[in-house]
Amino acid sequence: MRTVLTALLAFAAGVLLMLWLPNRSAPLPGAGMPTPSASAPATADSSASDASPTDAASGDDWPNTAPTPEQVLYAQPRMVREALAKLTPRVAGKPNLYVVTFAGDGGEDVFRNEAEYAAPLFAGRFGASAHTLALENNPATLTTHPLASWSNLEDTLDGLAKVMQPDQDILMLYVTSHGDEDHNLLVDMDPLPLDQIGAPDLAGILAKRPFKWKVVVVNACYSGGFVPPLRGPGTLVLTAARTDRSSFGCGSDSDITYFGRAWLVDALNHTDNFVDAFKQASSEISQWERQDKLTPSEPQIDIGSGIENQLALWRKGITPGRAVAFAPVAPAPASTTSLSQ
Repeated sequence: MRTVLTALLAFAAGVLLMLWLPNRSAPLPGAGMPTPSASAPATADSSASDASPTDAASGDDWPNTAPTPEQVLYAQPRMVREALAKLTPRVAGKPNLYVVTFAGDGGEDVFRNEAEYAAPLFAGRFGASAHTLALENNPATLTTHPLASWSNLEDTLDGLAKVMQPDQDILMLYVTSHGDEDHNLLVDMDPLPLDQIGAPDLAGILAKRPFKWKVVVVNACYSGGFVPPLRGPGTLVLTAARTDRSSFGCGSDSDITYFGRAWLVDALNHTDNFVDAFKQASSEISQWERQDKLTPSEPQIDIGSGIENQLALWRKGITPGRAVAFAPVAPAPASTTSLSQ
């Protein structure tokens, strides 16, 4: 049903674009995030109170070097298949870790930075039994990475179910985007018609798949609201904030969020234990927030039965590699007002 809906939406997008192109002087509605102040790593509030999941960046941000929006939409099934085909071979005889990163907001490079950092981090630190795949919305990666969309997430998980051993291997889903007070994630690559993903939606997507062991990381404001629907046996849930608090570090002037810096870069470069890394990250984030006089975000953790033991089995025999330096990716190309092929 979602495949049919996606096709219909793509057709509708093409029709709307044809009607819209003659009058490009009227920009699409949009909203931006406040400019961050100086801090380490940044002080921009990643709350979606100023950019709700229904808001979109200006259609003028579409790069002139990219395919048209319609072409991008229709390329997605192929791009997901190609991304799955590039996964490194599974290591036999032990649990493997499969990491899917999901950068939801195409309007800020900070989310892309985190999504793409995961590949060198997990490969460099944890070796051949860690496999990564990135879904991301960004003007610079429309031809290189599948979109971070509901449909692509489902298709990716379905593909992973065929290459993983779902009763033994561990799925990690790292989601980074804006979040709102109703616990919805911003999924945006304007003007593409992408569905938003709420906490019950994400839980439902995962519940339909056969993965017994899961690590779900939601790096967004108000992300604590994702804990209740996601918690369960075999599942470790980490969030960047409690249910009624903002998290920090996004914005066009930021390279990485507070949580991304603290958990991915600082903690996982010093420990291979995800729970210990969360404790270290929470302490570090608390220090930054006190320094910047911010309302504490209070990251949340929920540890389902059995998942710590399964993660220990995955770590067994792994000698973590050297720390992997974080470097922001190249910025997106300049925007244009041309959508011609």
